[in-house]
Amino acid sequence: MMRICILTQPLHTNYGGLLQAYALQTVLKRMGHEVWTEDRKWKRPLIVKVKQLIARLIKYKGLYYPTDKQEQSIAQKTIPFIRKYITTTEPISSNTKEEFHKYHFDAYIVGSDQVWRPIYSYCLSNYFLDFAVGQCVKRIAYAASFGTSDWEFSRKQTRRCAALAKQFDAISVREDCGVALCKKYLGVDAVHLLDPTMLLNKEDYIYLVEQEQTSASGNKLMTYVLDQSEKKQAIVRKVSQTLGLSPNVVMPEMNFSQVGKKYINQCVFPPVTDWLRGFMDAEYVITDSFHGTVFSILFNKPFVVMANRERGMARLTSLLKKFKLEERWVHSLEDVTDKMLYAPVDFAKVNQMLDIEREKAKIFLMESLNI
Repeated sequence: MMRICILTQPLHTNYGGLLQAYALQTVLKRMGHEVWTEDRKWKRPLIVKVKQLIARLIKYKGLYYPTDKQEQSIAQKTIPFIRKYITTTEPISSNTKEEFHKYHFDAYIVGSDQVWRPIYSYCLSNYFLDFAVGQCVKRIAYAASFGTSDWEFSRKQTRRCAALAKQFDAISVREDCGVALCKKYLGVDAVHLLDPTMLLNKEDYIYLVEQEQTSASGNKLMTYVLDQSEKKQAIVRKVSQTLGLSPNVVMPEMNFSQVGKKYINQCVFPPVTDWLRGFMDAEYVITDSFHGTVFSILFNKPFVVMANRERGMARLTSLLKKFKLEERWVHSLEDVTDKMLYAPVDFAKVNQMLDIEREKAKIFLMESLNI
């Protein structure tokens, strides 16, 4: 048995981020380990806040940035999931060895999510375990993601992170292009493995829904769209009308960055199990999200995935290619044809591939923790 710490993006309202953290911790606990996920509570530097505000202005045409108290309000229905189902450390403010010392960790696992993408990880070298230099611990990356096929590190970040990556005992990445990026820029070998959410089966997620006694929705078109646009709304309308299904939207009514504190009650994210229930009950799914696609596959639901360049195309390209589902991708309204919508998905074949990939992932974890 080992004492393990998982480092991932801060846990807040991102359903995929929360469930990948839960899944990886669950798999490791079932292997007999003691596991914590770092509770990352860093204060963003002013320059980071300014850059993120500018990005929101461009992307959402919104000027509002939530305070810590407002973030807690927005996450009031997702925080209970974290408290109940994810074992976390005490809040970590700076990722120093002193903050981790009392836990006496034997191993650190970085991943999954876009932990190796600079725009999301302003203290990038922490996700390469700079604070653990000189410690006798195992260093592992499980399905760490760059989020894109482009190299976004600065020269300074590349030099620093390449030196740190070479100290890892084992590295796996979530996208196939990540293998090449690791080799070319970090000088290390990596393997391509599943996102942690796919290591569990749908019964594991149904159990969570049943534990919370989450009610069913009467609407059968699960609609999970992260970045709204007129183009995407037109696609959703066409899918809904063609299939004769009413959309089930499990997202806040409003976006805080656009409306601010005046409408904060309409910016609250629904519970995690409401989101899971949407996939359970769906007859069809439409999404622009990586994890929306993942859970469509896990629940064996026919789906349409809309291209989402803002969040990185490599993640979806890699996922669809792995399971030979590229035909589910649409880039425009013209791509949404009756033939495509009604084409059956061979989930028996998909599930066979999923079983093989799960076994590869579990062998990686067992072997890397026992080096």
